[in-house]
Amino acid sequence: MSNSSFDIIFANNKLSLKFKGELSLYNLTKYKKKIDLLDLNEVDNVVLDFSELNFLDSAGSIFIDNLQREFSLNSIVHVETICDNIEVLDMFNLVKEQRLKSKKIVKPKKRKFLERIGEKTYENYLVFLSFLAFMGELFANKIYYLISYKSIRFKEIAFEINESAVKAIGIVSLTSFLIGLVIAYQSAFQLKIYGANIFIVDMLGISIFRELSPLITAIVIAGRSGSAFTAQIGAMKITQELDAMQTMGFDPYRFLVLPKIIALMITMPILIFISDLMAIVGGMVVANIDLGITIELFINRFNEVIAIKHFIIGIIKGPFFAFLIATIGIYRGLQVKDDTQSIGFNTTKSVVESIFAVIVCDAIFSIIFTNLGI
Repeated sequence: MSNSSFDIIFANNKLSLKFKGELSLYNLTKYKKKIDLLDLNEVDNVVLDFSELNFLDSAGSIFIDNLQREFSLNSIVHVETICDNIEVLDMFNLVKEQRLKSKKIVKPKKRKFLERIGEKTYENYLVFLSFLAFMGELFANKIYYLISYKSIRFKEIAFEINESAVKAIGIVSLTSFLIGLVIAYQSAFQLKIYGANIFIVDMLGISIFRELSPLITAIVIAGRSGSAFTAQIGAMKITQELDAMQTMGFDPYRFLVLPKIIALMITMPILIFISDLMAIVGGMVVANIDLGITIELFINRFNEVIAIKHFIIGIIKGPFFAFLIATIGIYRGLQVKDDTQSIGFNTTKSVVESIFAVIVCDAIFSIIFTNLGI
């Protein structure tokens, strides 16, 4: 810094800038202020003299390159560079090469339609393989639970029953009551036209027991408990709690995954039963107010026409729906990457995929029961 200097010589429309010693980041501002004071309108030629320059850093090289561009924009006829220091010349060339590379913006290659389909198919194939590996690990640990009765963690299962089912009774009951209310109200309008008021009992009983209550309960639990499973396990993965458990010799499948699945499979039939009751009560209220059907008449008709098989079919679906919701929610939690955005993405995916899986499973049950004449 102490040996650095900068001289400006102007004569006969020719400007000479002579740099001595060092040209680095520390003296650029001082040199730039001097150059900005120059009037370049009367300059035809510029000489950049680096013959006595000993050191040049990348910042100084960029400064000189910008200076040359500025002279070109001012319509200066000729810009001459004097330099015999190889190291300084190498630094100049390096900056110019990098600028040329940065100008070459590679346009993204537009993939063809079949190529995009192939790429998406391969991604889904990898996800499918990952899910199969998860299911294999899950069933292996379930077999271990069956073989080793003492390894079953009853305390954790009871805790998950309270978290995923007992605390969900309120929202399931309210949702089912309102659904029963709405369906009965919409049906009553059509039944009154034909004088078939009493048949609202038949319609409500069969539709709620067989289809509506299991589906409503599963959708509510998928949005409430399934998403909670994903967020909880995803957060544990980000904070490396799962890795810590494995380091200490605890299997996350036995301590976290299986208690959640078992708890939800136990409680889903109970939630469906509660949903059945609340939906029927909602329909009963509308039948009494809008159609004039008394509660006693409604219950007598219900006992006569609604077979117990419809109730059992709805209850049977519960453990299957619970297994799908819990496994998808936990799998998506294990797929979370090391960022918080991934938690939101996988939580959304778990809810959507759980609801879709439940609807597909319900359709399969409907086809099977219909073909069996049940």
